[in-house]
Amino acid sequence: MKKNKKKKAAASLLIISLVSTVPFSAGYAEGQKWTNINTYEEQDGSKFNSENYDFVKFSQIGTKLKDIEKQSNRVKVEVRGTSADGNPLYVVTIADPTTQGKFGKIQSLRKQMFKNPSKAQDWIAANPDFKVPIMINGSIHGTEFVGSDAVLQLIERFATQDDQETKDILANNILIFNVVQNPDGRVNATRFNGEGIDLNRDFITQSQPETQETVELIKEWNPMVFLDTHGYVKNYAPNHQGLIEPCTPPHNPNYEYDLYNKWAYQQAEAMEANIMANQASFTGNLYKSMEGVYVPQRDDSAGWDDYPPIFTPMYAMYHGAYGHTLEAPTNDWDGVRWQYDAIMGALKFATENKQAMITDQIEMFKRGINFDHPFHKDGFFPKAYILPVNEQDPTVTDKAINHLLKNDIEVVQAAKGFIVDGKNYPKGTYIVKMDQAKAGLANTMLWDGEDISNDTPAMYDISAWSLPGLWGFEAISTQNDVNVVTTKVNQVTEQGAVTGKGPFVIQNSSVKAVNLVNALLQQGVSVKRDEKGDFYVEAAANQIASAVKASGLQVGSTEKVSANAAKLSSLKVAILKDGGMGKQQSHSGTKLALKRLGFAVTEVTPVEVAENGLSGFDVFVYSGTESLISLPDRLSAANKEFGFQTASQFDSFKNNVNDFLGNGGKYIAVGAGASNATKTLGLTDDTINTAGSNSNGIVKVNYSGTGVAAGYDQDDLGFVYRPVWYTGTGNDEVIASLGSNDDFFMAGHWINKKADAKGQAIIVKEQDKDVTLIGLEAGFRDHTDYLFRLLSNAIFEK
Repeated sequence: MKKNKKKKAAASLLIISLVSTVPFSAGYAEGQKWTNINTYEEQDGSKFNSENYDFVKFSQIGTKLKDIEKQSNRVKVEVRGTSADGNPLYVVTIADPTTQGKFGKIQSLRKQMFKNPSKAQDWIAANPDFKVPIMINGSIHGTEFVGSDAVLQLIERFATQDDQETKDILANNILIFNVVQNPDGRVNATRFNGEGIDLNRDFITQSQPETQETVELIKEWNPMVFLDTHGYVKNYAPNHQGLIEPCTPPHNPNYEYDLYNKWAYQQAEAMEANIMANQASFTGNLYKSMEGVYVPQRDDSAGWDDYPPIFTPMYAMYHGAYGHTLEAPTNDWDGVRWQYDAIMGALKFATENKQAMITDQIEMFKRGINFDHPFHKDGFFPKAYILPVNEQDPTVTDKAINHLLKNDIEVVQAAKGFIVDGKNYPKGTYIVKMDQAKAGLANTMLWDGEDISNDTPAMYDISAWSLPGLWGFEAISTQNDVNVVTTKVNQVTEQGAVTGKGPFVIQNSSVKAVNLVNALLQQGVSVKRDEKGDFYVEAAANQIASAVKASGLQVGSTEKVSANAAKLSSLKVAILKDGGMGKQQSHSGTKLALKRLGFAVTEVTPVEVAENGLSGFDVFVYSGTESLISLPDRLSAANKEFGFQTASQFDSFKNNVNDFLGNGGKYIAVGAGASNATKTLGLTDDTINTAGSNSNGIVKVNYSGTGVAAGYDQDDLGFVYRPVWYTGTGNDEVIASLGSNDDFFMAGHWINKKADAKGQAIIVKEQDKDVTLIGLEAGFRDHTDYLFRLLSNAIFEK
């Protein structure tokens, strides 16, 4: 589910044939190797849930699917990759037997929607027996078990039953089930995957294998309807149990929302009606008094928006799907029944309205191709985006181009130099023209964003995500036509090279550059760093050539090594681990950022630090909430095994951190929670100021340009989430401050205390100890690549 609500006691169990215990067979997933599943280690329930039931264990699902496939000629079962922990990602496709084996032809026909949408609409009108894909996503959050259990029931029904309703649905639809989108979370009974990432926040970045698999499925099928199963929501409106989207405002302006909402709202009410029609099948008192379902758009004004493209259904909407999040009320078999009935309601509605719904889905693509957006202001969509390439370090732009291509966005490359808006661009410049089918997705990825602080009192999650800004590449919009001969881009491959005889300079320009430096340090190559953050390598070209080639960087010689350059060593970094503060492991984004920068990172829990200290580490990173070092009465059940049980453990933790600093260790705090914890530990006397957790976005930042801020400019940017700033910094080195003008907040949602933060310190370093406070979210969800180097700068800085 999106929101974290307390749950009531579980109702009685509904016994069904599907969940009879079946021995696990590792041999089912042919070609895949299990890396961590031990049936004795699977959790029976989640510490995040106040109610649990005998849900189907992940280790049983492979065998169950194989048994169903043997019984039916309608079913195709595949393993479409593996999770972060190496667990198989099962996909089941169900269609009537006459359609099996013709999926490629059907997908080819759908691709015509992007090339000649008018012709596709005509074909649909003339061929009413055309089958439309509908995709159902099972339990992207591991603790929301009911979704995948409902999916298993539906798979069994559509594989084996012959009632008229089943026949009608299969006569009109192809059903694609992403059975368990987060197997790691189901095995471990946690919300997130094995890397600690909330996958339902990963669809703009797509950093995780599970997200990438789902994106591939969405691209492959372009489903007309996309249903995402979650839990648990109840009592949002009196006697309206569970939740079915569409959402409250604000709606992302990059949608063709009129086309979506025309059908999504009716489909939501059809799902509600089907649930209510089967009310007698529920056993719990909560359901017996149920009068309907909470539909945010109908029943509320704000707080459950579809604005950021980070959620699975919202991402699917950019591919033309009528996307819905379905939030069951309870974590029990009644919750499974609620999901089952909701999905059946959606399938029946789609079957009855197939032709009109798919015609409007194609209309979205037609608007993009024709650059015709009737419900948008003129000028909202640019004619094109121009993406120049940095010859020395093309890696950031390369990543962006490949990301766009992986998302069905068309990219071309200039065959010669050209001029647009009075500016010269060289041959090889990338161009994203906006007269294309999925223009909305292209624009939501490439635009700067907007300040929506005055548009709504509350936002559900992030309100700004600019890939150019937060990944660090240029995307220059133009309202003019780009007239130049181009070639279509299918993929960008990177290959770095070394030129000259050395010494060599590696500019502090990107994540790949820092990763290269760490790779060389781990090989024993001598590397120095100057105050501007650039790196110098004194080694033979053939000694570093292999690593440079893999990096994608162009590394050349320099006449001399900067006189102030200090020698670096390969450092061991510890990061404080949590078990999941509410919805995600709060340290996980920073951990992934450090890994991508090439550092050796070890997770340590508060108790481990209290008992063992930090000897053997050079750097200690705190990136999480302040309650992580609280006593048990302030810890959730999910974190008690990681947190302190006694006051003496806190004292030991504090003493060990101070001993670590006294012995030359480096302490780095990232974000508001870590900054407050640093104050609690007595490591800073600064005043820690914070805004509300509902505030986040892209801000203007004035960096000092050296040391921790090396590689960043006076007029640059950063990202905040639960913004924090520091006052009383007279005895600190102020490394960066928020912009001093009223427009320092560039995009996002920030209502409270914004004026107080203007011009205040955002990165500081204590003068008498090696303690650095970074108020920016430098490692946010593996998304803020442009800010990752703040972490490496802080680590390397002497």
